[in-house]
Amino acid sequence: MRLDKWLWCARFYKTRGLAVDEIGRGRVTVNGQLAKAARELRPGDTVALRQGPVARTVVVRALSNMRGPAPVAQQLYEETPESIAAREQAAQARRLAPEPADGLRDGRPTKRDRRSMDQLRGGWGDRWSASLDDDGLGS
Repeated sequence: MRLDKWLWCARFYKTRGLAVDEIGRGRVTVNGQLAKAARELRPGDTVALRQGPVARTVVVRALSNMRGPAPVAQQLYEETPESIAAREQAAQARRLAPEPADGLRDGRPTKRDRRSMDQLRGGWGDRWSASLDDDGLGS
C-alpha cells in the first residue's frame, strides 16, 4: 500500500494531498529513511512523522484501503512508548509555558482610557513647549 494513502487512512492527515505535501517536505520517514509518497508500506514498518509541532513514531500493524472511523484507524498502527513519552512531555511543556499575550494586561487603551490618562498627567498643556505669550521670535 502507498505511504500517502496509509497516512490518510490512519487519519494522521485530513487529505491525501496534505500527506503528500508533508512527505515531500521530508517530515515523514519510513524505517529511518526519507520516503516518497508512492513508497510501498508493509506491516512492521516504522513510520516517523510530524503533525504540526507534534512528532510521532508509529509501527504499522495493518493496512486498509478505506478511511474509516477513528477507532478503526487507530488499529492500523501502534505508537512506540518513546514517542508517547516525548509527546506527553511536549504537551506538558506547552501547558507550563507562559502565554505570550498575558504580558499585555488589558490590550491597547481605548479612547476613553487615553483621555483619563491625559487628565491625570495634566492635560495637553504640559505636552507643548511653546507658550501662548511667546511670539516665537526670541525677543
